[in-house]
Amino acid sequence: MPSATSEKTPVHVYGGPTTLIEYGGLRFVTDPTFDAPGEYPMPLPGDHKLVKTDPSPVTAADLGTVDAVLLSHDTHEDNLDDAGRAFLPKVPVVFTTESGAGRLGGNAHGLAFWETAELRRPDGGTITVTGLPARHGPEGCEPITGDVVGFMLTSHDLPSVYVSGDNANLEHVKEIAEKFAPVDTAVLFLGGARMPFAFDGALLTLDSALGAEAARVLGARRVVPAHYDSWAHFQEGRKEIEAAFLAAGLADRLDFAR
Repeated sequence: MPSATSEKTPVHVYGGPTTLIEYGGLRFVTDPTFDAPGEYPMPLPGDHKLVKTDPSPVTAADLGTVDAVLLSHDTHEDNLDDAGRAFLPKVPVVFTTESGAGRLGGNAHGLAFWETAELRRPDGGTITVTGLPARHGPEGCEPITGDVVGFMLTSHDLPSVYVSGDNANLEHVKEIAEKFAPVDTAVLFLGGARMPFAFDGALLTLDSALGAEAARVLGARRVVPAHYDSWAHFQEGRKEIEAAFLAAGLADRLDFAR
């Protein structure tokens, strides 16, 4: 079960990477995806597609007021689909990669790794949003998979919240832990995404076993898995996540936050 401290931070996962985090009186949404099931051509040689298999359980309108989007990257439809892209201008600020902010323009605010931005809480306090290292595949993948950023939410009287984004690199998690551990809530994008034609089938995101190790490294008191369902390229789902955390002795930290 989540700890009493974790329960101060309501988190709801709405399929794929789309997660609502209520923090310090503000409402954050990660990687908005609301499209119906379908296929998205990939800008690669050959007939490669991203395939969405399940409908989103909510629409953008269902979420109500949203104060900020935490967008790990804007270049893949499983992290920002057509309806999600249409949603972005309706939000006061979109935190994303520096390159993504250049492409999106408008309310997009790029964060380099370790760069911070502050948001005002309704009660007059502040929330710090820190951009964190992430790599969407094996070493050297960036020219193909593009830039990715993770996020940490902190405030002086609130437990920390980490959002991994599409990160496959445990070394980055260790760097993050050096600065922020223990983390209260870790929203980990899992699923063990792989594509047979990309990087010899290497992981593009954490798999279940690496997710459990990331939880241990971060000292996370609660782990909210995200981005492990609704798309065909995920190799592992809830069953595999539960098994890996059980094997690691961390099953009590899991919160699927539906």
